[in-house]
Amino acid sequence: MTEELIIAGFGGQGVLSMGKILCYSGIVQGQEVTWMPSYGPEMRGGTANVTVILSDERISSPIVGEFDTAIILNQQSMDKFEKMVKKGGTLIYDSNGITRHPERKDINVYLVDAAEEAAKMDSTKTFNMIVLGGYLKIKPIVKMENVVAGIKKSLPERYHHLVPMNEKAIIRGTEIVKQLQKV
Repeated sequence: MTEELIIAGFGGQGVLSMGKILCYSGIVQGQEVTWMPSYGPEMRGGTANVTVILSDERISSPIVGEFDTAIILNQQSMDKFEKMVKKGGTLIYDSNGITRHPERKDINVYLVDAAEEAAKMDSTKTFNMIVLGGYLKIKPIVKMENVVAGIKKSLPERYHHLVPMNEKAIIRGTEIVKQLQKV
């Protein structure tokens, strides 16, 4: 099993953190992983994306031209990465700020209204964990206990009190993800 994915959005949405948590989770699970971030010079509000590969076999290169899955969190990323999803692949997105929804008919499309749900939970910082939960419902690449371990590895120890809140957000994401199109 090899999963090649791109997570893309604005800086400050937790794009890189989501990728890092997935990678730590994969390591805990005994998988081979790569994490290749790309971001603009802006601290917040600029574009950010990360390519993540999780595999049961050695990974020959972190460079990917087409993705099994794209997680899209803003319109610029939709415009850039929708076309890079493999035929039969998966696109997951949050509709907040999206003006042009996915147009391809040869991929599976899922919606996770994470921004709206994070506001309802009164915890906007869990936005990325809600999205991650939606992804893990569709593609259970790593087990939940390994995701929790990945969060602990990703967060400094002084923030470990936030782990239960993040776990709750992931679970909520698994509950609200909706399939819009299946190929």
